[in-house]
This record gives sequence, structure tokens and C-alpha cells, in this order.
Amino acid sequence: MSKQPIRHDWQREEIEALFAQPLNDLLFTAQQVHRTHFDPNKVQVSTLLSIKTGACPEDCKYCPQSAHYRTDVDRERLMAVEKVLAEAEAAKQQGASRFCMGAAWRNPKDRDMPYVIEMIKGVKALGLETCMTLGMLSAEQAKVLQQAGLDYYNHNLDTSPEFYGEIISTRTYQDRLDTLSNVRDAGMKVCAGGIVGMGETRHDRAGLLQQLANLPQHPESVPVNMLVKVKGTPFAELDDLDPLEFVRTIAVARILMPQSFVRLSAGRETMTDELQAMCFFAGANSIFYGERLLTTPNPEANKDRQLFARLGITPLAHEGYADEVHEAVLEDAVHEQQSAPLYYEAR
Repeated sequence: MSKQPIRHDWQREEIEALFAQPLNDLLFTAQQVHRTHFDPNKVQVSTLLSIKTGACPEDCKYCPQSAHYRTDVDRERLMAVEKVLAEAEAAKQQGASRFCMGAAWRNPKDRDMPYVIEMIKGVKALGLETCMTLGMLSAEQAKVLQQAGLDYYNHNLDTSPEFYGEIISTRTYQDRLDTLSNVRDAGMKVCAGGIVGMGETRHDRAGLLQQLANLPQHPESVPVNMLVKVKGTPFAELDDLDPLEFVRTIAVARILMPQSFVRLSAGRETMTDELQAMCFFAGANSIFYGERLLTTPNPEANKDRQLFARLGITPLAHEGYADEVHEAVLEDAVHEQQSAPLYYEAR
């Protein structure tokens, strides 16, 4: 399949037509697009750490860190720089090539910036890519983070513009778009995606992907999160999304944004190995390693390594990252697979 022009003019009807294709046809197209732009057996690996947890003033209905809801999440202050760097070093040894740091803020305050900057510089010094999600950013804050060496900034759109009002009232959709614009203008790479399974329709899922694909420049990283239902949040009792609809969302994201890394993010803890394998075939080529994503569970790194070994997938190293780390991780995974044959029985 020859490379097609990168488009920024997708219409909602076109995207919904992709969603409506027979699944085999959709997956075939998505895999062709994927192979045109990426090695289908390489997956970028990141680790996400909550550097400041809880007491967020926003009212996102899916989030256990919101101060508006009663959940089991404890309020914690900003982590010490030294502890963050120790976590980054551990993530590197587990095979991560990017270290993402998240803070439960509406937006960072001036008093926090010196600590944030030291975290960025320290993680960079370890040879890792850096990513942060700190809430809304002004143009000046984005410039400061870029000058400190931040590679990626994450700021999700969450859902379609039409459904957004059902999710959050303390921040507008335009606020989110403005932050993405400030990040891009500062010269950083953009990580932006959304969450599915929040009671939205397929029309809304198409609308989310339309917004992302029609940005002036596609996000370099597109996390697709499956809602993790947390007791105490308004979305705790929602019905589960059909897993095959999630696969369709991954495939359509791959087709619309062919050069972006499409990441399996929150919700992997409850996904079967077979579902994750389908998502990789549909074009997902990035995951989070580690036992937690901010405050929600995530598959343990050794399980991911075993799954990678079964599928013949290897972690993708970024430029300047030590390949021998990835080789050691893969060797460990193969050894675990060979020494634990009963792992693959139903569980």
C-alpha cells in the first residue's frame, strides 16, 4: 500500500463509514496503513507516574482524583525530585523509553515550576524521553517547559465537542484546544487522545477522532483510554463498552492519523491478551508499562513482557536510547515464557 497524503479535512460521515465497515475489512485497511508507516512488530513503551495526586478542582466525571467526588484516592503533595528520578530509573530498567509525569492540577502554579523543571532535566539525563500532563498551560508556561527539555505534553480532548458537556463543566473544549495550540507553538510534541466507554455514542467516538485528525498537525501520540470505572465517581455504574467497538476505535484512529503512535492506555488491566493482540493488529503501537496509571491499575510489566514474547513484539527504542536495555528485557520475557508454560491456560 503506497503512502497516502496526510489529511486534516476528515468529515464526520467519512469516519462513521469507516466505523461501519465489516470488522475484517476495517482491520485489513488499518493494518495496511500501519505497515506503511511503522514496523508492525515494534511497540513504543512508556511509564506514567503521578507526581501529585488528588484534590483536583476539576469535575471530570470519570476521574477519581477530582475533589468533587469521594473516592479512595488520597491527597498527596508534589513528589520530591529525587523520588521521581528514582522511579524514572526503575522504569528505564523495565524497558520504558519514555517517562510520563502527571499532576492533578487545573494548571501548574509558578511556585511549582522550578521543581517540575528539575524533574524534566533529571529524567532527560537518564536518557529517557520526557512527557508531562499538568492541566492547562499558558503560552509562557509551555515555552518554559520546552526550554527545560520537555519532549511531549499530554492534554486529552476526552470526547467529542457535542458530548463534552456531559463529562466536565469546569473547563471548556476550547480551553483544551488552546492548551494544545500553546504546546505546539512552543515546539513540543503533542500527546492527545480521549476516553471511550463513558456512555458516548459511536457518533461521539467519530467526533473525537475527527477533532484530533483535523488539528493543523496530528498529535505524535494518541492515547485511547477505556473508561476505568471507579467507585465514588459519577461513571462508576456505566455499562461496559463492547470490546470490538474499542478495537474499531483503534483501527479508525490508525487510518485517520497514520504517522501517529496510537497508544493503549487506561483499561488494559481488564483486557484479555486476545483483545490486546487485536488492538496491536488494528494499529496500536504504544503502551504504558507499570502497575498503575496515575491512580488506576495497569498490567504488571512482566505480564506485558510475556505477552510481547508470545506475539513476537519488541519494545521500540527512541534515538539515543540504549538498545541493550530492550534486548535484556526481551531475553527476560522469553525466559519467563519458557519457564512458566502454564501461564497461558485460562485464568
